[in-house]
This record gives sequence, structure tokens and C-alpha cells, in this order.
Amino acid sequence: MDISQVVEIVGNIIYAALAAIALWGAYCSAIVWMRIAKQRFRSETTQDAFLSELSTPLVQGNFDAAQAICESDPRALPQLAYMAIHNRAIGYAKVRQLVTDRFQRDVLSDLEQWITGVNTAIKSAPMLGLLGTVVGMMGAFGKLAAGEKADPVGLANDISLALITTAIGLCIAIPLILCVATINTRIRKLEDLVTVGLAQFLDTFRDALAHDNESQGKLR
Repeated sequence: MDISQVVEIVGNIIYAALAAIALWGAYCSAIVWMRIAKQRFRSETTQDAFLSELSTPLVQGNFDAAQAICESDPRALPQLAYMAIHNRAIGYAKVRQLVTDRFQRDVLSDLEQWITGVNTAIKSAPMLGLLGTVVGMMGAFGKLAAGEKADPVGLANDISLALITTAIGLCIAIPLILCVATINTRIRKLEDLVTVGLAQFLDTFRDALAHDNESQGKLR
């Protein structure tokens, strides 16, 4: 097996690896994008409308009705509110800590894991393209170093491999960099929106819980 065959085989492997990296980066980006869309309200106005609806049964001390409002809503804030209402027996301080930890672990950390996959693709694609450049140039110089009459077609193929793999690596990384920047902005908006909404809910929840404890104390 001469150097031309080796370069061709390695080049095909690099092309396949670049395609796999591109698909992986696109897949991770799509997953993050869809999960953010699933977790957040479209606007603060929409979130405020939900909180207003939820506060009515809470103020009345009807925790079952409030829990029913949150149960079927897959967004982050309703699910956190559902968890708080469901675990109200452990007390307000522990509930507050519980929902804060779950938001960080189940929502933000999950998104960060998928962003890590995108960042891996961003870093790997140019490096793999650079490997293709090195392999292509090694093939070209190897033919020249053989001392025989160089085949222009073979040299052109090796140089093409060197240039094309680098270009493909950059074409994969650059859009993903822009995508990650957009995703990070959406995550910050999600975090800010949920943090504000959760603070409003917890204030109402605390008052409802205190009123419920007072009512139970009077009944005793």
C-alpha cells in the first residue's frame, strides 16, 4: 500500500468523522432549542397571567385546585410550583430550597449538558479539519520526495484534501458558534423569567401556607 492509498483512506475517514460531528452538533443544538421552548413562557405577560390564575386558589387555601393548574403544564415554572405545593408539608424554607435546587439541576444543568455537546463539536471540527490538512500535505510532499516524476492529478488530490477538510471544519464550527451564542441568550432569558416568576409564586405560597397553618391551629 503506497502513500496515495493511505492518504485516500485517511481522508475518507476524516470526511466521515466531520459529517458525524456536524450531525452531532446540529442534533445537540436542536435538542437545547426545543427544550428551552418547552420550558419557558413566551413572554413575561403570559407568565404573569399564569401566576394570576394560580394565585386565586392559593389565596383561598385551595391547594388541590392550585396543584391541578400546574400538573399538566410542562413548563419550568408550573412544574416547580407543582413541586412546592405537593411538598408543602415540609415547610416553606425547605420547599424554597427544594425548588431552587431542582431548577438548577433539572433545567439549567440539563441544558448545559447539551450545550457541552455543541461546544465539543465546535472544538473538534476545526481540529479534525487541520488533521486533514496535515495528512493531505504529507501525501503531497511524500510524492515529491519520492524522486519520481510527480503526478499533477495526485498532487492536486492531496492538496484538495488539505484545503477542503479545513474549510469543512470551519463551516461546521462557525454556524455552531453563532447558534450557541443565541442559545445562551435564550437560557439567560429563561433563567431570569423563571427566577422572577418563582419569587412571585413563593411570596404568594408563603402567605397561603401561613394562613393555612393559622386556620389549622384555630381548629385545634
